[in-house]
Amino acid sequence: MQKNYLGRETIDTIYFGGGTPSLLSRHQLQDLLDTVNKNFIANNLEVTLEANPDDLSKENLAMLKAVGINRLSIGIQSFDDGILKFLNRAHSSHEALLCLERARHAGFDNISIDLIYAIPGQDNDLLKKNIEKAIAISPEHISAYSLTIEEKTVFGKQRKKGIFPMETEEAAAAQMEILMDELGNAGFDQYEISNFCRPGFYSRHNSSYWHQKKYLGIGPSAHSYNELSRQANISNNPLYIKSITQGKIPCQVEVLTRANKINEYLFTTLRTTWGCNLNYLLTQLDYDVLKENQLTLNTLAKHELVMVENDTLRLTQKGKLLADKIASDLFIKE
Repeated sequence: MQKNYLGRETIDTIYFGGGTPSLLSRHQLQDLLDTVNKNFIANNLEVTLEANPDDLSKENLAMLKAVGINRLSIGIQSFDDGILKFLNRAHSSHEALLCLERARHAGFDNISIDLIYAIPGQDNDLLKKNIEKAIAISPEHISAYSLTIEEKTVFGKQRKKGIFPMETEEAAAAQMEILMDELGNAGFDQYEISNFCRPGFYSRHNSSYWHQKKYLGIGPSAHSYNELSRQANISNNPLYIKSITQGKIPCQVEVLTRANKINEYLFTTLRTTWGCNLNYLLTQLDYDVLKENQLTLNTLAKHELVMVENDTLRLTQKGKLLADKIASDLFIKE
């Protein structure tokens, strides 16, 4: 139903994201991959699958490798059993290490792990120990996220009652600095605010978002982008399935205005090591960032939060801690 969404462009990444795609059977995964190949031109694919450590048995890993998955994104979150218990994770630190060992034996040579910081009870020393363990197992990629609380979750309800001990923004920023320093010293490139990799192992899929490439999302809650508009599929599973059986794509479509495109470009590119190409904004979107935001940029530069070089606007190491705020300060108002 969506085979014309991307035009005839060649796709080079496929990403099986959460919920828990590691629960899919070999037949289901093969069916999905066959459908992609049938409807799209695919070449030199990076095929990522998100998985929890407790789902990655020796047999499951062999199946994933055989079906064509060549990159794993594993939700480790922490190597401390106390923190894992606090986060209600099903795996232990031992299982986390064991699944990574199994993945290597299964032939996976492109592995990403997730870590969470700013967790109540995880002080700076414990965070450093987690980072040391992550470095020791030598993954190709590490994604590090600050703990966020969703409203309808257990933690969300606890926070609403005032009994969830959220970390302060200052504490979260301090832990982010520790991550940047420790992983940088270990040879990881921070190519995006939350993403670190060994040289040459940046996520091609996620980088496509930051480079404004077209992408198609399939399934409830999935998002798509084709340069002209965005569309978001509904999240309700029964309604989604009902619509599909009726031959309808159950989604909301947002046609992008010039301001949308400018703000999106600023927001995504400033998060990356490649920075914001000022000439692109000028020639493609008729927007002169330096001229329109002269006072703001002078102030940001004075406080060593941004720098401009070779027609590119980038955040400094210090500026990365305030990435969202800096981007919003530069947004064009409609």
